[in-house]
Amino acid sequence: MFDEAKTRLSTVRDLLRFAVSRFNEAHLFFGHGTHNAYDEAAYLILHDLHLPLDTLEPFLDARLTSDELEGVLHTLERRVKERIPAAYLTHEAWLGDFSFYVDERVIVPRSFIAELLREQLAPWVEDPEIVTSALDLCTGSGCLAILMAHAFPNAEIDAADLSLDALDVAKRNVADYGLEEQIHLVQSDLFAALEGRSYDVIISNPPYVNAPSVQALPAEYLHEPKLALGSGEDGLDATRIILRDAPKHLHPGGILVVEIGHNRDALEAAYPELPFTWLETSAGDEFVFLLRREQMLP
Repeated sequence: MFDEAKTRLSTVRDLLRFAVSRFNEAHLFFGHGTHNAYDEAAYLILHDLHLPLDTLEPFLDARLTSDELEGVLHTLERRVKERIPAAYLTHEAWLGDFSFYVDERVIVPRSFIAELLREQLAPWVEDPEIVTSALDLCTGSGCLAILMAHAFPNAEIDAADLSLDALDVAKRNVADYGLEEQIHLVQSDLFAALEGRSYDVIISNPPYVNAPSVQALPAEYLHEPKLALGSGEDGLDATRIILRDAPKHLHPGGILVVEIGHNRDALEAAYPELPFTWLETSAGDEFVFLLRREQMLP
């Protein structure tokens, strides 16, 4: 069908219709930046044609050259046949207005913490100017560390990850934003290599997928690093260590912000004594919690 398309399609409109049909026919999973076949098809087509990603209408009836048509169809075919997330095909992921380089060495950025950083963690951080030290634990591509650098311009930021591959990607993104002096990359298994360091703010989007959910993941997720997804039978292995060790790495009054996916009930059952504050995001108040240092002390 893709071979026939090379001789039958000619415009962006043709490609868009064809892509949406093929994506729906293949029952692709969307969750790495877009949420439906139309948006993903439009994104891939516009990206491949080097057109503005937010401007489709003026180009719908533009005719493609044979090389352009072949290039876009190749991308669409890979999306369908290999189930590769769009971000890995374009080497680009977006969090709000921020674009990041990504490849299969890192999870595709999609953290709700990004929304909270746009508001500088208000009202929990009263004055962003006085935040002088921060940590992004499990930094992956470095995206949240970069957003933190913009939210807290006076903060020295450590961005830690166990994976050297991930840190290579993070290094590229930090350099792209010119933040090498503000963001320091650290190879660390959670807090293991951060002995003696403490912070005003710690954020983390750690692995949190429970074992049954790992087994049921759509094919698109299997392209992502396993290290960045699963975290034990109940998805809380990494979060337990973070809760255990975070107090000794926070300044008095410091805050911990952690994303835990769909594990709110399991977490509250495991830690009934902790007064979690659940932060409101675009998806609701079940995915990101906040604790102050003093709330975690015995």
